[in-house]
Amino acid sequence: MVEAGPQVFIDAVQEDVDVVDCAGKCLAPGLIDMRVTTGEPGNEHLETLASACQAAAAGGVTTIVCLPNTDPVVDDVALLEFVERRAAEVGLISVHSYAAATKRTRGEEMSEIGLLHEAGALGFTDGPKAIASAMVMRRLLSYSTVFGTLVIQHPEIPELVGEGVMSEGETATRLGLAGIPAAAEVMMIERDLRLLALSGGRYHASRVTTSAAIEVIARAKADGLAVTCDTAPHYFALNEGAVTDYRTFAKVSPPLRSEADRRSVLAGLANGTIDAIASDHTPRDQDSKRLPFNQAADGVVGLETLLQVTLENVHNGALTMLQAIRALSLRPAEILGLPGGRLTKGSAGRSGDF
Repeated sequence: MVEAGPQVFIDAVQEDVDVVDCAGKCLAPGLIDMRVTTGEPGNEHLETLASACQAAAAGGVTTIVCLPNTDPVVDDVALLEFVERRAAEVGLISVHSYAAATKRTRGEEMSEIGLLHEAGALGFTDGPKAIASAMVMRRLLSYSTVFGTLVIQHPEIPELVGEGVMSEGETATRLGLAGIPAAAEVMMIERDLRLLALSGGRYHASRVTTSAAIEVIARAKADGLAVTCDTAPHYFALNEGAVTDYRTFAKVSPPLRSEADRRSVLAGLANGTIDAIASDHTPRDQDSKRLPFNQAADGVVGLETLLQVTLENVHNGALTMLQAIRALSLRPAEILGLPGGRLTKGSAGRSGDF
């Protein structure tokens, strides 16, 4: 018997290529967070663009897109340009902004979609408010086709939300808290998808949280509709049990859902039905959170923890690293038409390793 000699591996890399040993680290494009609330302008005591950019950079996020629900609302070109100018002064990361879909985010009259698009708005949304009017949504979708821009919805039927503060079910009943039916989400998405088929356009459901909504979006994609969606880390890291003992840090909008829904969100990310993960960064002061649950403000900060919470699910096997980076960088770039999201020669944007 002849023993095999030692195997010799020849590195086929060209001599003029620099090889860097990353020591097990992963090199990835900078993260793109497509849903960030800032306090500037109007509520700088909650968050400034400077502090938001610092938090983003600390969390590996190199591009953020700000919601328009500031004070005043970003519904005209001057305010949009103000955000871009302030971001340029800070200079740490790339900052973009959405514009309000309706004037003052009141859901009644469309904003100047054409002018705002030409001024650089990446999409149109009323932020944490649902566009409740079917006619307004139809007009938005129809008019947006002229510019190829994106209409972003907060998917909840306001009448069903009512005075609800957490997801309807056993936990809400036990705590004596008003519930929000999970059906409020899928009903709004189903309505909007009907309007999308009727009007054309590009529709994005922001922060999908329920199994039923994920199934409906999957069918719409299979039917060829131009629909995309995202979720936030708290919807796959926590369930409604986090509200136990009336913990207001877990009060978010839409509310945390059942364990079955949480698992469905992870599955939707793994199979690509859910396109992106956004931090849903919503800064609050202590006074607005240290209140009885019914009165406390909803929202959590998330720029610095977006990557870490997502990687927890990579380490436990729920997602692969490529699936995570796809949702954190590649798909947001594709949806919003931004540079970045890929590591290619000459590509724009910053990148980081972790």
